[in-house]
Amino acid sequence: MRFPGSLSLNNYNITGKYLKVKSVLVFMVVISFAACNRKSVVERTTYFPKKTESMTMIQKKENVWVFIMAGQSNMAGRGRIEPADTISTERILSINNEGQIIIAKEPLHFYEPERTGLDCGLSFAKTLIKKLPDSISILMIPTAVGGSSISQWLNDSLYRNVKLFSNFLAKVEIGKQNGIIKGILWHQGESDANEENIPHYKQRLGLLFSKFRAAVGNNELPVLIGELGSFSEDPENFSLINKAIHEYAAGDQNCYVISTKDLKDKGDHLHFNSKGQRTMGKRFAKEYLKTL
Repeated sequence: MRFPGSLSLNNYNITGKYLKVKSVLVFMVVISFAACNRKSVVERTTYFPKKTESMTMIQKKENVWVFIMAGQSNMAGRGRIEPADTISTERILSINNEGQIIIAKEPLHFYEPERTGLDCGLSFAKTLIKKLPDSISILMIPTAVGGSSISQWLNDSLYRNVKLFSNFLAKVEIGKQNGIIKGILWHQGESDANEENIPHYKQRLGLLFSKFRAAVGNNELPVLIGELGSFSEDPENFSLINKAIHEYAAGDQNCYVISTKDLKDKGDHLHFNSKGQRTMGKRFAKEYLKTL
């Protein structure tokens, strides 16, 4: 018997053998991919902290300065974590995925466990706390979700299993219960760097930041924005987003922009590398100190 499209040599049908060989090759490719993926996961998570240390808040609320991290993947963090990124102090705090107060160790974000890495939060807190009285503690609260657009934040969309603005509101309440919210660190715009959304980005920043400040109850709350990286494969549109950021900040006296044009990517033309994340955290802190 011959099957349509089968190859026959001397009346010998080899379709079955071909299918077996093909199946073996596919299996080998799948196994190879899985092995590479496991290796990538192991490398990415090698220096993740093995345990978390819970804290009972005993400080006066006015002595706990709260900062909320919001935006997409470059705020959520994609950098490689090193041992130094897991060394903290009882004066630098964060939360776990159950909303409990813990000693801050990278990674701070927990919404995308298969993607998350080093963000700028601990670097920001370490830099800032050196300039604050010993009585002050810092509580970093993560709310960023990779890939989220500003419209999704405004519309409280469910994205990667997180209702973006509702989650922000819930984390604001944790901040209020435990301290005084002093500022928001925002890095986002890669998902909006296209012809459809760029013309609306400046206006949408204003709308979102107004909602942020209303939720906190402080219309003069400082918002610090990081520029998009200069390493994009779409430099023109990224540059237009940065232009919109600067134009917005020029009209908002409580908004401050962090330069990132000299920072490097992790090799994907999209995400800051670990050094870039640490540098960005330091720049956020130095810019915030100017507001005091």
